[in-house]
Amino acid sequence: MAASHLLCGRNLGVVPLLRCAQRTFASQTLGELKVTRILKENFPRATTIKVTDISGGCGAMYEIHIESEEFKDKRTLHQHQMVNKALKEEIKAMHGLRIVTSVPKH
Repeated sequence: MAASHLLCGRNLGVVPLLRCAQRTFASQTLGELKVTRILKENFPRATTIKVTDISGGCGAMYEIHIESEEFKDKRTLHQHQMVNKALKEEIKAMHGLRIVTSVPKH
């Protein structure tokens, strides 16, 4: 594989890097906006929700940081299961997902 190509999603095959990199500085991709909206709906008490497309902008892999009171007194595994449940349909199209959850410090 040439260095100028990037594997961009399991169903998309090899895509030229320039076609995949759709981001501009300080902007969010449509996928990031959609995932953020879903998380805001499912975690209304969240104080922080940060969604980053870590696949170069093509939506194959995301990193999510979410801080919410809904996670209080729950183990990390259960917190991550809550996020997975909220994103159940979107996860079907993803290659991977990194989740970082926390409870706000008072």
